[in-house]
Amino acid sequence: MALEYGSNHDLETNYYLIMEGTSSSTKPFRLQANQVVSIGRSSTNRIVLSDEKCSRNHCEVLASPAGWKLRDRDSRNGTYINGEIVDKDHPLTDGDLIRIGTTVLLFSSAPDTPILPAGSLTERDTAMDMRVVSDEPSPHEILYRQRHTSYSDETSSSRTRNHRPTRDMSRLVQMAMELRSAESPQELADLVLDGLVGITGADIGAVLTSENLAPVDQKERDVLSRLEISSYRSLRGKEYRRVSRSLSQQVFHTYDAILARDLSASMELAHSRDSLADLQAESVIVAPLLDGDEFYGLIHLYSTKSERPLEAAALDYTLAAADQAAIALKNLRERMNLQAGLQRLETANEQVSIESELIGKSPAMQRLRDTIGLVATTDTVALIRGESGAGKELVARAIHMNSSRRNGPFVCMNCAALSESLLESELFGHEKGSFTGATGQKHGKFEQADGGTLFLDEVGEMSPAIQAKFLRVLEGHAFERVGGATEIKVDVRLVAATNRNLEQAVREMTFRKDLYFRLQVLEIHVPPLRDRKEDVPLLAQFFAERVAEKSNRKVRGFSSSAMDKLMKYDWPGNVRELQNTIERAVVLCPHEFVDASQIQLSKLESKSSAPTASPRRDDRYTELSIEDLEKEHILRTLEQTQGNKSRAAQILGIERSTLDRKLKKYGLKVPRD
Repeated sequence: MALEYGSNHDLETNYYLIMEGTSSSTKPFRLQANQVVSIGRSSTNRIVLSDEKCSRNHCEVLASPAGWKLRDRDSRNGTYINGEIVDKDHPLTDGDLIRIGTTVLLFSSAPDTPILPAGSLTERDTAMDMRVVSDEPSPHEILYRQRHTSYSDETSSSRTRNHRPTRDMSRLVQMAMELRSAESPQELADLVLDGLVGITGADIGAVLTSENLAPVDQKERDVLSRLEISSYRSLRGKEYRRVSRSLSQQVFHTYDAILARDLSASMELAHSRDSLADLQAESVIVAPLLDGDEFYGLIHLYSTKSERPLEAAALDYTLAAADQAAIALKNLRERMNLQAGLQRLETANEQVSIESELIGKSPAMQRLRDTIGLVATTDTVALIRGESGAGKELVARAIHMNSSRRNGPFVCMNCAALSESLLESELFGHEKGSFTGATGQKHGKFEQADGGTLFLDEVGEMSPAIQAKFLRVLEGHAFERVGGATEIKVDVRLVAATNRNLEQAVREMTFRKDLYFRLQVLEIHVPPLRDRKEDVPLLAQFFAERVAEKSNRKVRGFSSSAMDKLMKYDWPGNVRELQNTIERAVVLCPHEFVDASQIQLSKLESKSSAPTASPRRDDRYTELSIEDLEKEHILRTLEQTQGNKSRAAQILGIERSTLDRKLKKYGLKVPRD
């Protein structure tokens, strides 16, 4: 995409913009071919005019392959050269008079040339107030500014469009189609960089977008503080460093894309904290992601190759890609908002579902519902205690759904499922490069639950180190991501759960006493199913109807023998075990009513029903090897199950495939009736 600049003697001549005030002459402004001179009322311009009829970003003077030219930047009152209004770009010749509002400038190769013969200018023709920001070369060496791409139908003639390379147009069309299918800002940014890095001559690129894809307010003073890196690409494996804030601010305030050169020689960049000196960037493109007047972010492209600097054609192509990306970002934001609305609707439906799953008319369940209603009205830490499978997470969801945070997120985390280091990362998040495998920044569960509820199951399994950091957050202190230095504060309601004896853990000094007291502000006990057996028929019928609907079965209920079997069992696995048992029975049931034979109960016994007598022991000794003993036990088990290998494997505590291997190994045949 190189733009060829041939030899032009006009560019070798020194030219000046000469301005004359009402009372005294102003020093002529010398033009240089390697910089763009922007003119307007905004303080971001090179030449600032205090003229009511001058736009904030009125026009600019720049060099082109053909010589010097003036470009109007969609000014409100227009720009005039020798009395004729300028439409976009207009070539400049020695002696041209430029009128901007009530200000007149002379384009001349002679710095001492008067604007007009004495007496020819009236007060209306002279500069009202002009301020030159600097007449020294800009350290950024901005070569080119551009508001619109020539690929756009609005800004390019049919002749120009017809001469566009077919390959470039095809790439843009392909990119636009791919951007439509992006499901996240990162995926969209990846697609943009796929279409720009390398093709434009850039070997490093980044896409920065606003948080939640919300448009950035034009009054924002530091735009980079509102942007985060959605994607980064480097063909040479170099670490990304943000471009100078001044360049980004210029693009943000003017909405113009910028092409700048020789950044490695810039003293300003070399000494700034966001320096690109380590990148040794020879040229850079900074383009805004704009949809109308809505600013969504920036595209940064760098070339570190002196033999292949970025050119004007690359800037034009990048603008075209930025236009497509901005539209796609806005559409993605709208889709995300719709999904969030749908999520809120699903959350409301989930609340109805949760309330329906808190099934039972027993006094214990009624007390539990009353407690949930009281706990939900506060933001205090709640500790849910109960056996495994009793429904602690369901209770936590019910607390969230009945609280003022119901429209916020509900985030679940099992503390027993991860190692100490991974648990810390999951809870508090991590920064890129903080440990092996940390390829990007990650928000932890606390950040994800901001504005909502965080449910931590098996909280008693936390290591002492995690307990200390966890306690500080509970006490309202800020925290830092793993490997980070930025303090983060969140608004989260904590609900914890455990089936562990925390009092014993405190005595054994494996659980912090101060954390124990912090968690025990509101304690909810979920009763085991064996203590509310009158709820078993209601629960069984609920699970049966739900499974039948999902699996397209015509099961309507249970036979009296089946229900009697369910009522006599103590359910050591609580509601979870009952649910799994009913699901298995309904799937295997060929009739409308589940029979006792379809209900397969676990051999596990609860403490209350465990047998007290020891199994009978034969005192006679027979010499048997372990293999002989195993063969005999397998045969007896198969006889007991009438040759049902699946049931035998379940009793033996092995997989069906393992049983088949042992039968083959010992040469055993399955007994049949």
